[in-house]
Amino acid sequence: MTIVIAGISGAIGAALAKRYLETCPAQAVIGLCRDPRRAPDDLRNHPGVKLLDWDAENEQRLDKAELKTALDGSGPIVTVIYAAGLLHDDRLFPEKRLDDVAAVNMARAFAVNATGFALLIQTLLPWLRHREFKRVAAISAKVGSISDNGFGGWYAYRSSKAALNMLVRNLSIELPRRCKPIACVALHPGTTESTLSAPFSQSLSKLTVHKPLQTADNLIRVLGALDDSSNGRFFSWDGSELPW
Repeated sequence: MTIVIAGISGAIGAALAKRYLETCPAQAVIGLCRDPRRAPDDLRNHPGVKLLDWDAENEQRLDKAELKTALDGSGPIVTVIYAAGLLHDDRLFPEKRLDDVAAVNMARAFAVNATGFALLIQTLLPWLRHREFKRVAAISAKVGSISDNGFGGWYAYRSSKAALNMLVRNLSIELPRRCKPIACVALHPGTTESTLSAPFSQSLSKLTVHKPLQTADNLIRVLGALDDSSNGRFFSWDGSELPW
């Protein structure tokens, strides 16, 4: 059996991989990231982990033959977690007002936060067609909830996460027809210490901030509780349901 984690070099992706290796040692972990050399040493050197070059902004980076070899050797996929995400980098920062919106930044945010998820599941589909229960989870964000948006701003991030949520809903309708039994869900991980949250430390002082391994524990707890009735829903890190 196999667990696939996209974005394994990030804080949440790496923490999830470490926890799964501790709690499910019989299951292989295939990690996808832009630069496998940047993954934590304990993951790069672990015999149960296979790291593959993958970029949500460039699907050609994933060697399909290499992926097939890895999956054929590790068995059917039982869990897919899309932990890739883009909030800011040296070219992009969350917009405070409409004047800050730029087409190139919107396109990049959608590529990483939404489109990459759909294309990855498209690629993995042949290995999801088995009779074991499967979990497909996209790490979304509460700020991607349309009905919960009371502050505005963060145009690229909010709208791309809302798009990710819609992809989860779409897949939750199609995947059971092709890969039953399965639950496809969106997950809000809560505020986590990471490079993503680092620039906002002042505002985060008012919030509960989790260490990456705490976030991983919370998300694995939610994932472990999923069943057929969970399909197509949006869950927070504490198991509560969030509005779309």
